[in-house]
Amino acid sequence: EEEEEEEEEDASKYAEFWKAFGKYIKMGLIEDTANRTRLAKLLRYATSKSGDKEISLEEYVDNMKEGQKHIYYISGEDKETLMKSPSVEKLLSMDYEIVFMTDAVDEYTVQHLTEFEGKRLINASREGLKLEEGDKEKKREDAYKETFKPLIDYIKEVLGRKVEKVMISKHLVASPVVALSADYGWTAQMEKVMKAQAFTDQSKFEFMKSKRNFGINPRHPMIVELNNKVKAGAADEAIEDSIMSLYLSAVVGAGYPLTPEDAMDFSTRVGRIVSQSIGVPLNAELAPELEVVDDVVEEEEEEEEPWDGEGVEEMEDEDAGGAGEEEAEDEGEVDVDVAEEEEGEEHEDVATDEELLAPRRGRARSASSDDLETASQSSAAPPPTYAYARAPRRRA
Repeated sequence: EEEEEEEEEDASKYAEFWKAFGKYIKMGLIEDTANRTRLAKLLRYATSKSGDKEISLEEYVDNMKEGQKHIYYISGEDKETLMKSPSVEKLLSMDYEIVFMTDAVDEYTVQHLTEFEGKRLINASREGLKLEEGDKEKKREDAYKETFKPLIDYIKEVLGRKVEKVMISKHLVASPVVALSADYGWTAQMEKVMKAQAFTDQSKFEFMKSKRNFGINPRHPMIVELNNKVKAGAADEAIEDSIMSLYLSAVVGAGYPLTPEDAMDFSTRVGRIVSQSIGVPLNAELAPELEVVDDVVEEEEEEEEPWDGEGVEEMEDEDAGGAGEEEAEDEGEVDVDVAEEEEGEEHEDVATDEELLAPRRGRARSASSDDLETASQSSAAPPPTYAYARAPRRRA
C-alpha cells in the first residue's frame, strides 16, 4: 500500500510538471535527435480509455490488445470531438485504444516520432488504417468494390477535382461517409495550424490541402439506395445534390474548413433539400408583406377669435394723455432752466462797471427768449396718435 501511495504521489507530481513543461519536451523531441527516444518516454497523452488522466506511450503499449501491431492516434481540437469522429468508428468497435493529440505542436512531433518501441504510429484520419486482415476480409472488400463500382464512378464524376480518390472505407461503422487525408497530405488539424501561421507559403498550402479522399460505407442504407438508383439510371439532380451534400458534411465533420465557394454551394443545396422535404416548390413566390397602419396624431386646429376693434379708443386716450404729460414736463424743465440761469447770474460777482453787466444781461435775455420760443413751438404741435391692433387671443 505504501508503494502504491508513493506511485500515486509521484504521478501527481509529474502531472504538474508535464502541465507546465510538456510543450517544451515536445519541442525538444523535434530538435534533439540524439535524445529523441528518451524524450519520447516522457510524453503524456489522453486516450479513449484513460478517462481524465494522461498516460505515457509505454503504458499504451502495455495495454495493447492481442494482435494489435500499431499505435493509433488522431489529432484535433479536443477529446470529446475526436471521440465522435467517423474516422475512429472502426477502431472503437474493435476495442482498440486511441491516442488523442490536441496540441498544435503534436502534428510536428509525430512527423519526427514515427514509431515507439517497434510500434508504428498510425493516424486514424488518413486513408489506410493498416488493420490486420485475413483472406476472408480481403475477398469481402473486393466484392464491395465490384458491387458499388457504379456509385463510386458517379461520385468521382460529381466531385471532380475536389477529391483525389473515392473508395470503400475501412474506418466506418455507423456513418455513411467520411473525408480522409491522403498518405502524404495534411490532416485537418495540420491544415488549421499551417493556415494560422503568418508567413505560410500559399502555393504549398493550396497543393497540400487538396489531397483528400472520400470514403463510403457499403453497409449504410443511404449508400445502398444511392447505388441502386445509379445502377437503374435514375441519377438526377436530386441524387447529385445528395452526394454533394454528403461530401461537404463529411468535410465539415472531419474538421476541414470549407472554402467560400463550397460554403455557398452547401448552403444552397441544403436549402433545396429542405424545401423538397417539406413540400415547398423551389420557385414559390414570397408571401406578401404585412400591412401596418400608421399611427395618426390628431392635432387640434387653432381657432382664431374674430376682432371687433374693441379697445382702440382706450389706447388712443392713453396715448393722448401720455403726450400731454410729456408736454407739461418739457415746459416745466424749460422754466426751471431759465430760473436757474437767472439765479446763477445774480450770485455772480457784480462788476462795478455798468458796461460789463450789460452784455451779460443781453445774452441771458436772448437765451431765455429762445428757450421759450422752442417750448411754445413744441406745445403748439399736436402729439401723434397711434392705433394699435390687439392680437387675437388663442384658446387654451
